[in-house]
Amino acid sequence: MITIKTDAQINVMRRAGRIVAETLELVGKNIRPGMTTEEIDRMAEDFILSRGAKPAFKGYHGFPASTCISIDEEVVHGIPGKRIIVEGQIVSIDLGAIVEGFYGDSAATFAVGEISDEKRKLLEVTKRSLEAGIAEVKDGNKLGRVSNAIQKVAESAGFSVVRDLVGHGIGRAMHEEPQIPNYGSVEEGPVMESGMVLAIEPMVNVGSYKVQTKSDGWTIATTDGMPSAHFEHTIAVTAKGGDILTL
Repeated sequence: MITIKTDAQINVMRRAGRIVAETLELVGKNIRPGMTTEEIDRMAEDFILSRGAKPAFKGYHGFPASTCISIDEEVVHGIPGKRIIVEGQIVSIDLGAIVEGFYGDSAATFAVGEISDEKRKLLEVTKRSLEAGIAEVKDGNKLGRVSNAIQKVAESAGFSVVRDLVGHGIGRAMHEEPQIPNYGSVEEGPVMESGMVLAIEPMVNVGSYKVQTKSDGWTIATTDGMPSAHFEHTIAVTAKGGDILTL
């Protein structure tokens, strides 16, 4: 069942989303070669707590950290630890915050120092695919228009979209209905209504769209070892279009 949020509830989610956005901005400014992923996680957690919010990911289905940190061929759900970040990598940071029982969720992929042209193109295209998806968010549009827009941008650049993972509704739970694939027909999915809140999150691979779960039981990576990028925003549906809550 898709839940419709009131204006007051959306404003609480906007507060959660703003904290998430500020946390990602802080991480983006500070990420550098030589840091461990654990240090990044601690920085993010401390900031979320300092803003009076609760880290959404910590303990979620047993996840041990406040952020998912995924590097190069890792798509999502990487566990922070002793791994050292090095020049030339791309690092996806996915995180959430809870304010008054409501969730905000966002992700961005950052370049560490100088990266290859291929990786730079991947980041640009993935970000552009998210923007294309958000542009289709509007009361009365079918959700498939979001999925199709994302797929078109990614595939027209020669990349692939991950098919085993989807975006999702969000509110009092981190994952609510509807599921939002990053591919498909404009005719698919439910009709969007004002008050729906969606976490739209293209995951785009340089090579094949196929992914596998690593031995830690959490980290999902490309099967061919090629790089992947991930960007995400939490969006409220309105009659005028998509209202991005994670800015």
